[in-house]
Amino acid sequence: MARVTVAPVMLIISFFQRKTLFSTSLASGQPDAVDDLGLHNILWITKHESRVILSWNNNLTEEETENYTVKYILSYKFFNTTHERKERLKEKKKTIRLELHSGFNAKVKTQLLAKETEDIIKESGWTEFTYKAPPVYIQNLSCIIYNISFFNCTWHIKTEAPEDTQIFFSYRHVGKDFECQQYIKNARKKNIGCHMKEIYFQPSRKINLNITVRDLRNNSGGLSYYKAFVPQTIEKLNPPINVSVSLENRSIIIHWKPPPTIGSARSKCFLYQVKITDRKIVDVTAEKYEYPFHKPAKKCAAQVRVKKDVCIRNKIWSEWSEPVFIHSEKTVDVMLLSLTLFCLLIFLGGLLICAFRRYRCLEVITTPVPHPSDNIKTWLAADETHHQKQMSMQMEMHSEVTMGTPEENGDEIILKQWRRLKASGLENP
Repeated sequence: MARVTVAPVMLIISFFQRKTLFSTSLASGQPDAVDDLGLHNILWITKHESRVILSWNNNLTEEETENYTVKYILSYKFFNTTHERKERLKEKKKTIRLELHSGFNAKVKTQLLAKETEDIIKESGWTEFTYKAPPVYIQNLSCIIYNISFFNCTWHIKTEAPEDTQIFFSYRHVGKDFECQQYIKNARKKNIGCHMKEIYFQPSRKINLNITVRDLRNNSGGLSYYKAFVPQTIEKLNPPINVSVSLENRSIIIHWKPPPTIGSARSKCFLYQVKITDRKIVDVTAEKYEYPFHKPAKKCAAQVRVKKDVCIRNKIWSEWSEPVFIHSEKTVDVMLLSLTLFCLLIFLGGLLICAFRRYRCLEVITTPVPHPSDNIKTWLAADETHHQKQMSMQMEMHSEVTMGTPEENGDEIILKQWRRLKASGLENP
């Protein structure tokens, strides 16, 4: 339950002072300020768990309120920061969220303006005050959503934090509380981050972080710090997808598609940056980038990254996409040379086909081996017949030799047969 503390401001400053500045703490009460025109402010504070509500009043009459425009100038600065925030308000209150700040300095004054010209009729002096909150033991809190459903938060622990403290993390989203799934620890076993996965985020509903610092030795409730994010403002997109290059009309065109996102995926929501070798990084709102290549770089590669910028403000760029090597001086020459060679091959092929048809070269190459003519067949058959006759005669002579007269006439018979063979040309050498 929220704790409420009210501190009235009751100190009045002299009418002869043009502007009075002073500072008090919440414990000693808050001051009011009066200028030489008699206008003064009364301020009080309402303290809640994660915010402080500043309220103030003035001594304007009803007639002044009806006849003039009343506005309030509020300026405040958190401790340990240099940025001073200044606002012009119509209402008599302002909610300041402490988040991870241990207090702030602020001042407020009232202005009475002419309704027609907005000229200042009169104004009060500054009412300055200081609010001190409990100490903050963590710093550099950073949270990021990536890959649609992954959530990481990291922080640093200040050196003045008690030795026995431990950090615990949770958050609330869409009416549900989520405890940290996996803590990231340092060498001293202190929790310095939290990793969560498979979380569904509604892009328009805030993520309310609750970081609690507890003293483990005393088992006390500890200090709680609060911070809220709209999911789309801390989403780190993946690099653009389907990055490709085409050559059209003497220009190089780089195409891509936006990555998945938890929020709106309308084309106008994305802002891209294109990085090309030897060229400046350019901002692009379309899903393509075109440039001429009449003077290409020696080494030419393109990369693209993306973030949300129009539908909702997001300062986190994606990583660069994988480099796509595009038409450098060499690659352009190679492309043109390849195209020329391809056309030349087609032309030469056509010429060869025409030449083959004109001089019947194909017929010579494809003509089958002819069969032997009838004369050759007759000659081969006659030769084979003659060879068979010779073999037959040899067999007959051998038969006569083996079947001749008695042995005493054998030599004479053999001699006669030899002479016969010699006369007929069948003698073996």
